[in-house]
Amino acid sequence: MRILVWGINYAPERTGIAPYNVALCEHLRAAGHDARMLTTFAYYPAWKKEPADRGRLFRTDAIRGVPVHRCWHYVPARVSAFRRIFHEGTFVTTSFLRLLALGLRWRLDAMVVVSPPLLLGAAAWVAGKLLRAPWVFHIQDLQPDAAVGLGMLRPSCFTRMLYALEALAYRKAARVSVIAEGMRRALLSKGVPAGKVVVFPNGTPFTSAPLPPRGRFRARAGLRDDEFLAVYSGNLGVKQGLGLLLDAAPALHAAAPRVRLVLCGGGAQREELAARLMREQPPNVSLFPLQDDPGYAELLADADVCLITQQPGTGQFFFPSKLLAALAAARPVLAVADADSELAVATHAGGFGAVTPADNIPTFAAALASLSALPRADLDALGARGAAWGEQFRFDRVLSAFTQELEAVAGNCPR
Repeated sequence: MRILVWGINYAPERTGIAPYNVALCEHLRAAGHDARMLTTFAYYPAWKKEPADRGRLFRTDAIRGVPVHRCWHYVPARVSAFRRIFHEGTFVTTSFLRLLALGLRWRLDAMVVVSPPLLLGAAAWVAGKLLRAPWVFHIQDLQPDAAVGLGMLRPSCFTRMLYALEALAYRKAARVSVIAEGMRRALLSKGVPAGKVVVFPNGTPFTSAPLPPRGRFRARAGLRDDEFLAVYSGNLGVKQGLGLLLDAAPALHAAAPRVRLVLCGGGAQREELAARLMREQPPNVSLFPLQDDPGYAELLADADVCLITQQPGTGQFFFPSKLLAALAAARPVLAVADADSELAVATHAGGFGAVTPADNIPTFAAALASLSALPRADLDALGARGAAWGEQFRFDRVLSAFTQELEAVAGNCPR
């Protein structure tokens, strides 16, 4: 099959959606399909392009055998709701034009359209008509619901337009795939036929790669061997609600002085978090840049517990992929999330950690203090349960099942 994956994130980005787009393209190539990626110039999570990419309109790279067609898009220095809409709109426009040019000389059998951006669904409908190619709308984030839940958007004519675009994409796509069961239920409640919805979860990034010996990250970062490291790594954005960690730092230091909160990453909220740390100087919080792959493995090896945080009111609309890395590394998890969120449901089902509300500082501090008091054997047992539960998300399993779905979609399309 000739398959185009169309989405805003790809390598060399290391967090968020990009690793899963990479895994899909590489799996399809390894399975003998002619898979290509249509994307932007890398910018996430720092929200900044590399100097060599600025001002470039188009470029085609080859990354581990995958042709990657890149298109210019606007990247705001500071992210706001309006600027993000413009940011996504420019990508949809330039990539749509690039897709039409590609389609003139490369006849597609199917497309995988990755949302967000939500507007890609409408663009894919038009492109699919022009190129006579079926498409799967793959949803990593129920964008309008999450924006309203965060308070970034209020119900209005504009949000009604977003929901109309969302409904259009669901009607016109050959399949609609989601990354979690709760998202599937949300689509069914929106009237999407059950036979059209496929659960295609994000995969575990590295189930077989052994972690390096403990102590390397601590040595690089100047952290003591006897500190209990509670680690958050990834996007430092609005949805993550990381302000709670800083709010809880004084109470946590009083209850469990050896616990250190370690934040690694970049994103829209990094400058704000760094400024707050400079003002308040908490003795038990450290902020580091996003680690490269070897550094990230060392970070996980030294983590005593992994923190997965969400803003209140958003957990039903996305599933945090960073959870899978923690499970693959056999690390216990402290989830900060609404009780009905996908993250909380998964943590309880797998029995690999604890869940605290997304807006309760004392409960968070107490839960982390309790975890830090557990014997190492008990922490290892929690991590082992997580690794066993995470086996269902192995890349080879989820990607093989999704490839079969793509083959069915391409085979059923009249040419």
